[in-house]
Amino acid sequence: MDEKEMKEELGKGKLYGALVVPADFTSATTALTGAATTGVPTRPTLTVLTNQSAGSVGSSLARTATTQAAENASLQVGKELTPQGGTGQAKLPAAARVLLADPAAVAVEDGHPLDSHSGLGLTAFYYALVLVVVGMLSANVISGQVDHALGYTHNDMGPLRLHRPLIRATRVQTLAISSTLMAGLSLLMGTLVMVGAIGLMGMDAAHLPLLWLFSVCAIAVSGIGALTLLAVFGTPGMLVVTLVFIGMAVPTAGATTPLQALPGFYRFLAEFEPLRQITGGIRSILYYDAQADAGLTRGWVMMAVGLTAAALFGFGMTGWYDRKGLHRIPAETEPAKTAAPA
Repeated sequence: MDEKEMKEELGKGKLYGALVVPADFTSATTALTGAATTGVPTRPTLTVLTNQSAGSVGSSLARTATTQAAENASLQVGKELTPQGGTGQAKLPAAARVLLADPAAVAVEDGHPLDSHSGLGLTAFYYALVLVVVGMLSANVISGQVDHALGYTHNDMGPLRLHRPLIRATRVQTLAISSTLMAGLSLLMGTLVMVGAIGLMGMDAAHLPLLWLFSVCAIAVSGIGALTLLAVFGTPGMLVVTLVFIGMAVPTAGATTPLQALPGFYRFLAEFEPLRQITGGIRSILYYDAQADAGLTRGWVMMAVGLTAAALFGFGMTGWYDRKGLHRIPAETEPAKTAAPA
């Protein structure tokens, strides 16, 4: 891989790190055998590049591996240079002999520098996590408020318990109402998240209109997905939502621990877990100048796929419930006739 391709890969989060070997490394190390005797040695440098934007743990692992590889390579080259020093090597100064034994210097640099308020490459993950959690919590609130507005449940406001007259609505209608409200609420919540993260906490961010649009869509998709699970599974649906959007999503997000270091089951989940897709899109906007192939396109596509799957599953199952007569309020049964006394 040449230097240009390496920088492009680092600039898209495709690499956790890299080891740069200068083009004149061989000639520079060979020249040390003569330079050591003349007293003008020029030590070649192997450069280790890190990439915290691709993941802090992954970048740390890459730095450790490449640094060790560079140091081992320098020692191996030193073993080959030592015989070339000839019999005069014993007369060389101690510093020259040490130089020949370990001829290459190892320098560590940031291959894709981030701004100072980027949380060492973790702001994209935490921002995406906030979007998903906001979508979940909003869905939970909307579900309860819609049920109250339709008269299916009570609504406690401090010491007061409010109840509205029953408005019969099918499960499909209820899900449609909740999803519409979720889409509208996501406009407000996405704005509040951006104001809190950028305005109050000072997070570094560019492409603000795109970030706002992506944030709103991420909240809407997460919320509608959560509403679907609540509509299909009922009260246990919140446990399913927590498992899908948090429990299985955080380890597979790829923002902290690299996917390559996870078991196969988690790598499989990472292909469709929403948090990973949203994190990839946010990372592209925040760190990689909103490049399409740095995770942004995948984020948009997977959100569209997730929304479509949620709609098909949610309306399909609730429609089936309605057709089977599994209404939320069972049909009233006629009271049994009592026998008249003789």
